[in-house]
Amino acid sequence: MTSTQVLDLKGKKVGELTLEGSVFASETKQGPMHTYLVRQLANARAGSASSKTRSEVRGGGRKPWRQKGTGRARAGSIRSPLWHGGGVVFGPKPKDYSISMPQKMRHVALRSALSASKDKLLVVKDFAAINEPKTKLFFQALKDLKVDGKKVLLILDFSKEESSKLERAARNVDRLKVIRSEHVNVKDLLEYEVILISEGTVKTIGDTLKKKVEEKTIKKSPIKKGPRKAKVKAAPKAKEKSGKEAREVKAKAKAEKAAAKAEAQAEGGDKKEDKKAKSDKAAKPAPKADGKSGKDNKGDKKKGK
Repeated sequence: MTSTQVLDLKGKKVGELTLEGSVFASETKQGPMHTYLVRQLANARAGSASSKTRSEVRGGGRKPWRQKGTGRARAGSIRSPLWHGGGVVFGPKPKDYSISMPQKMRHVALRSALSASKDKLLVVKDFAAINEPKTKLFFQALKDLKVDGKKVLLILDFSKEESSKLERAARNVDRLKVIRSEHVNVKDLLEYEVILISEGTVKTIGDTLKKKVEEKTIKKSPIKKGPRKAKVKAAPKAKEKSGKEAREVKAKAKAEKAAAKAEAQAEGGDKKEDKKAKSDKAAKPAPKADGKSGKDNKGDKKKGK
């Protein structure tokens, strides 16, 4: 376990504080810290830069002079990007630069930054001696702690009453930044030379991040497994025929198919012949009753006359 000394506002040692190992003594992981820092800087960008194109600039609707005959270069609008007061080509437009990052990864980065910055910690018992929101009182405390003139990060727990007075006393000190304990971030932890914090605030930060670690490492209760089902053996696969046997079977099937086709064609031919014979028979004229032709009958009639 890692420990650090606890001082009063006069700079005297008053005790020892054991730091939470999973938070202040964890493995320093550069990857999550870098990703967190890139995200923090990107999310701080306003992205509000904007410029007008030639279609957005006021004016320029009339052609300034005729196309030919003036001796000047042809021009269609006084708001062309080539003109003073004209539009901007490919200028900036409002943009969202924010980057997302998983919550668990953010917690890993914070623990890594706190572990890397544990030597910067300056832990005091409390700030009860600064009972008025006066800058000179806080500045005197910094002198007694021998951190005046350095870049100091003051972390306050605003659940306590003294924090609001302390913030008002400290916010006008040069090279000092005041943040809330819930707003601890990688950039500030790495940037400042001294991290001034009270004993109670250290415990609050440690307990908060420790809970996150515990939530992550909770193991699920084992699932009770029922009796194993007997495995049904699959039917053995039929033995594959050799190439020669397969060719013989294929040739036999082909021959049977050809024979069936020839038989069907023969039956079709017989049916066609029968049909033709019937049609020829129906086409022949029926014979006369007396056996004479039409010409003979006509001759007999003439003779009778």
